[in-house]
Amino acid sequence: MKSTDIVSLFNNLFSLSHQTILMGGADEPLYKYSRAKGGLHVIYFRADYESSALHEVAHWCIAGPARRKLDDYGYWYEADREPRQQRLFERYEARPQALEWLLSIAANVEFRVSRDSFDFQENTDMSFRSRIWEQAVEFSTHGLPARAELLARGLRSNSGVSDSHNANQLKAMPA
Repeated sequence: MKSTDIVSLFNNLFSLSHQTILMGGADEPLYKYSRAKGGLHVIYFRADYESSALHEVAHWCIAGPARRKLDDYGYWYEADREPRQQRLFERYEARPQALEWLLSIAANVEFRVSRDSFDFQENTDMSFRSRIWEQAVEFSTHGLPARAELLARGLRSNSGVSDSHNANQLKAMPA
């Protein structure tokens, strides 16, 4: 699937029900909460990258009602992380990346683990990859969050993938 297909599907599913739209072309990803009555909340993703769209949507699907009322769900970005900060990032990032992986399978889009820090890319921590895999299996076994399930069904329908969160597909962790 192309990013424009993902945008179309997401916007058709959630623009009215959740007053949220997905928009590509951004220099940096960002979730912008609209404080205007009836205004649209916007999930911006990087350039026209399908993986960026699915990653940002995964965060939105996991965020609860309170977090969705905060720009970027109340998180902040730190470019230069100490090893301790990186481990903390990875602890919280495993769940959205697991969901992104399952959405990527549904969309027939390549998934890659992202440590979000070039300083740590060469020294890949297998425990982070293991946490992503374990969380993906958990989602596969117990089900996706409701908004993610709705989106995954639409992605599968548009991409022709039959089952995107079957635990058998999760035997090999992508690079």
